[in-house]
Amino acid sequence: MLNTHTIKHHFPLFDRHPSLVYLDAGATCPKPQEVIAAEREYEEAFSTNVGRGLYPLAEATTERFEAVRSQVARFIGAESEREIIFTSGTTASLNLAAALLAPTLRSGDHIITTELEHHSNSLPWIELARHSSKGELAHTKNIPLRLIPFTEEGSIDTDQLIALIDSKTRIVALSALSNVFGTRNPITDIIKRIRNRNPETIVIVDAAQMAGHFPIDVAQWDADLVAFSGHKMYGPTGVGILFGKQALLETLRPTTFGGGMVVDACAEPTEYKESPFCFEAGTPNISGVIGLGAAITFLEHIGFETIRTHEKNLLTMTLTRLRENFGDQIHILGTDDIEKRGGLISFTLDHIHPHDLAQILGEHDISIRAGEHCAALLHRKLGLSATARVSFGIYNTEEDVEKLISGIKNARTLFDTKTPLHSSI
Repeated sequence: MLNTHTIKHHFPLFDRHPSLVYLDAGATCPKPQEVIAAEREYEEAFSTNVGRGLYPLAEATTERFEAVRSQVARFIGAESEREIIFTSGTTASLNLAAALLAPTLRSGDHIITTELEHHSNSLPWIELARHSSKGELAHTKNIPLRLIPFTEEGSIDTDQLIALIDSKTRIVALSALSNVFGTRNPITDIIKRIRNRNPETIVIVDAAQMAGHFPIDVAQWDADLVAFSGHKMYGPTGVGILFGKQALLETLRPTTFGGGMVVDACAEPTEYKESPFCFEAGTPNISGVIGLGAAITFLEHIGFETIRTHEKNLLTMTLTRLRENFGDQIHILGTDDIEKRGGLISFTLDHIHPHDLAQILGEHDISIRAGEHCAALLHRKLGLSATARVSFGIYNTEEDVEKLISGIKNARTLFDTKTPLHSSI
């Protein structure tokens, strides 16, 4: 069992803000002391570039940096560290995926994604399709984008997805866990069914909400490209991963050029390094990558079985307490099946706008998210302008849940007793 009070002491944020109830891990996680210390050690004791200097400090930095690449490969079940590209986050990873794949598309191909995606996994494909329709991509014209609906419980409508797969389906982009519904999608099964229809389809998985909460096994998934961020798994901001199957990466050409990714800039044609280094032009976020390694060590020390048990307990308690206290006034998105849920809950409450609720809770040191959560298409499809979202981390406690419930009750009371601004004329 997770000792949350002990775990909480690993996070300096809570020492600075003892009364804080932080329920926004889906946006970013607080950083444990181990991660902060790893970044500080790099800045204080190394502070040199990677892959360039031949003096001892720079060589030591490169060794530490590349050790994290190997660590990430093991963490997600990749076959080789050469399948790990460091980026600035999930958004950068998915945009890089789109940029790398754009030159491989041909007229008649099409792309499939879903209506429940985060903007990071919808806008790159929307823009790619738009540019192709204007004839702005080489060798391509009119690459349509097909959108798959979601089910009532908030998962991808897999049958509709598979029905659209044909010999011209070039790319399928989907999320492992919805950042609004909290529903886990059966990625292994979906990809297997895609492969049965078209083995040549490239499948891209947004795993941003999965990392740090569930183990990721890219080999079991059989995904071609997988993106996630460090800051949603207790690591630093500004660092992310794009996993790519080595056989695929070796067929793709870099889209960003500069230092560190070239062998001979004077050759004709220019000779670039092998993957993944050819996709990492310029100086990376070195301290962030080293901090990411510390975050992975932190997670592995706790263990995903322990993390999952803790989150399921909080989910069960929160769903129960919300319904007990607010009945048919509260509308919870997603499935009631805890086994299919990640550690987040989105909801609306009658007569209180989510923005107002978040602001009132915030004034009492209870931090939740409110808005469209970078998933406008999903919200518009449901006819919602916004939802409130609670998302858990390993530091959250049952006491946090009770404070949330009390805070929502106080907000309800405040709105119930408010006098209209123009009650009489």
